[in-house]
Amino acid sequence: MDFEVYCDESGLEALTDKTAHDYVAIGGIWLPAEFRKVFKSQVKAIKEKHGVFGELKWNKLSPKFYPVYKDIIDYFFSNECIRFRVILVEASKVDNFKFNHSDSELGFYKFYYQLLHHWILDFNTYDIFLDLKVNRDIGRLKELRKVLSNANLTSQIFQVQGLPSEQSLGIQLADILTGLVASKYNGGLTSQAKIELIKHVEKTYLKKEISSTPKWEEKFNVFKINLRGGW
Repeated sequence: MDFEVYCDESGLEALTDKTAHDYVAIGGIWLPAEFRKVFKSQVKAIKEKHGVFGELKWNKLSPKFYPVYKDIIDYFFSNECIRFRVILVEASKVDNFKFNHSDSELGFYKFYYQLLHHWILDFNTYDIFLDLKVNRDIGRLKELRKVLSNANLTSQIFQVQGLPSEQSLGIQLADILTGLVASKYNGGLTSQAKIELIKHVEKTYLKKEISSTPKWEEKFNVFKINLRGGW
């Protein structure tokens, strides 16, 4: 089966400034490639219903735009074709000097590998899209694709490509969900709209506070990486 994966990050600055906040989150949505057109049409319809035509981003959520973000969240949880996975990295425990030759960018893409690798299943094909950014090493995405391909020999990774988030509704959904989880873990929210949307997810869909989930959770998977090793 052919899948598309759309990814984004939240709190990336904490990988280089560990005083910024506690956690970095890297998340992605998975959907069947054949569902892409339907997904885009349905999300556009939600935005048009609310008269919203710009980019959706967690950081843009305000009381004025709460209704459209709530409808997007409801759409995600009601649609069995879309799945979400996010990994949480405790910034204070990241040692780029020891493990990444002092290269925080390399460490960042190693975490992307952890996000993607565990949801690449045998005998499927994948197109993976990341929020476009300028890397010091222009070969990062090619290297990520190569490493993922080598680790998943019975699957095909057709491409790992950067896309501008304003051009991708998939990346925008990934941004909202990833930002939501990151904000829950980092705390200190003052935005009432963001607080209410987190509560809506927890009360309506999860029936508990957002926290790490079992590995087999397929709809809303939250993985907090243990950087200390061990069990």
